[in-house]
Amino acid sequence: MTDDTPTTLHAYLSYADAPAAIDWLVALGFAVTTRQDGEGGAVQHAELRLGDAVVMVASDDAAYTVAPLVGVSTGAGVYLCAADVDDLHRRAVAAGGTSVIAPEDTAWGSRRARVLDVGGREWSFGTYAPGRAW
Repeated sequence: MTDDTPTTLHAYLSYADAPAAIDWLVALGFAVTTRQDGEGGAVQHAELRLGDAVVMVASDDAAYTVAPLVGVSTGAGVYLCAADVDDLHRRAVAAGGTSVIAPEDTAWGSRRARVLDVGGREWSFGTYAPGRAW
């Protein structure tokens, strides 16, 4: 049997307040393409898309500990490659995110910024496109 499913990588994040996380992502420009709600307002599964980027979101099913910010990183996060880093940073903070690294030019020739989302998870925005030659 041959499987023609391409290998892809997508973020899957659970939140204590998944509806708030979805609202935050929509403020960044993501569109909800799928959402399945459960009892008591819990989000069983949601998918949001911005261009080719897709993130899956659900409500926590346990009291997870989110990695704390140490310096300018939690040590684990999501990277969103986009042309307008400044606008993403502005939208993220306006929607309740916390700025960690304001938009800046890097020594390696890209633009970047970093925020914590409304659930405290790290999001980096940058013009560097992973997998492409420098």
